[in-house]
Amino acid sequence: MRIHILGICGTFMGGVALLARSLGHEVSGSDANVYPPMSTQLEEQGIELMNGYDPAHLESAPDLVIVGNTVSRGNPMVETMLNQKFPYISGPQWISEYILQKRHILAVSGTHGKSTTTGMLCWILESAGLNPGFLVGGLPQNFGVSARVGGDNCFVIEADEYDTAFFDKRSKFIHYHPDTLIINNIEYDHADIFADIAAIRREFHHMVRIVPENGLIISRQGDTQISQVLEMGCWSPVEYFGDQFDDMNSEWTVAALADDFSQFNVLRNAEIVGTVNWDLIGQFNAENALAAIAAANHVGVKPAQACEALQTLKNIKRRLECLAEVNKVIVYDDFAHHPTAIRATLKALRQKVKKQRIIAIMEPRSNTMRQGVHKETLADAFAEADQIYLYEANDLAWDLSKATSSLGDKVNVMQNIDNIVSSVASLAEANDHILIMSNGSFSGLHQKLIEKLSSC
Repeated sequence: MRIHILGICGTFMGGVALLARSLGHEVSGSDANVYPPMSTQLEEQGIELMNGYDPAHLESAPDLVIVGNTVSRGNPMVETMLNQKFPYISGPQWISEYILQKRHILAVSGTHGKSTTTGMLCWILESAGLNPGFLVGGLPQNFGVSARVGGDNCFVIEADEYDTAFFDKRSKFIHYHPDTLIINNIEYDHADIFADIAAIRREFHHMVRIVPENGLIISRQGDTQISQVLEMGCWSPVEYFGDQFDDMNSEWTVAALADDFSQFNVLRNAEIVGTVNWDLIGQFNAENALAAIAAANHVGVKPAQACEALQTLKNIKRRLECLAEVNKVIVYDDFAHHPTAIRATLKALRQKVKKQRIIAIMEPRSNTMRQGVHKETLADAFAEADQIYLYEANDLAWDLSKATSSLGDKVNVMQNIDNIVSSVASLAEANDHILIMSNGSFSGLHQKLIEKLSSC
């Protein structure tokens, strides 16, 4: 079958492309934003990428068009697809029908930490010899690909609450019918499709409704939004995870053995069941690991075995990833684009580097951030940074300088990428840590800054 994918370079649709290719289909795709790491791994798998949405890309008359949720009515290829009556389907529905049937589905949901937790769970199951299939919304470095078909027993999927397609406005995760469901956290996000937090809770409850009675829900203890979702009705067993000191009622807890959580004990019902000593840092990552360990336990992987696997884990690309060390200045890349994630990432880095200087660079790029939904809480998220550089794009619908004025001289708001690069390179000194945060390519800022630091 010849399949063409619209929006192929998104993390989700890129995974769909890899799965379709693995099943032996001839796969091509179109996208307006083609950049690594997704473009690289697609090309390595022999998938043809076409830049833009020229209707000519459909002249070969594919047998099926898989439609990503970044394209909508008015897109030239969508209109051509409809006019010429090409068969089409959404990515989540295609996965449900062609990949997930008759498998044990482990789904990882939540506003934050989905990709990281999914990657952890995949590696635990892989290390246990279960050969899981998976689709991750990022690039897990232990595997080198964001998706694979795997064996027949289980499939791990990042369960996103974003909508499915222009013709199906339900959340993606409704299509997955999980047997094991992680709900990591719930906050207000995706303001372009959800009117309020109540709308998000409703979508999560729709997913809770389809977890079977013999399934399992793994929930973060103390998250009030998750609690409200479960109070709407729950028909499956629930196991809770959280910090040992804050959530004494959790079945799964973590106890730090190092300030930055590079070492920690895992406890089940207050008894130590394993120890993790790994390359990751941050309490949020340790708690992500708890959720993954609990999910793996549901399919028969003992906690001690899971902890051992995590010690060889390589994190998802773009999650506090060290890109380079130039003249004793370390440059990191992180996907954080929500105040909660920004705060957690900076806290983890602070715990690691102690009193060394942190320079944070951030692009308010998500639809929610561009609309100004989080402008009141953004400044506080940078508490652990010593210097902050914020990129104010032309389409930002609010005054970034005003919203972050409480940061005083620590913050610099700029409208030009090259000016940010020059300013940061001039400021940086040995033993500084530069943290770049964006959920996009940031117009190549990462590499420009590394090159500038190298020339200083």
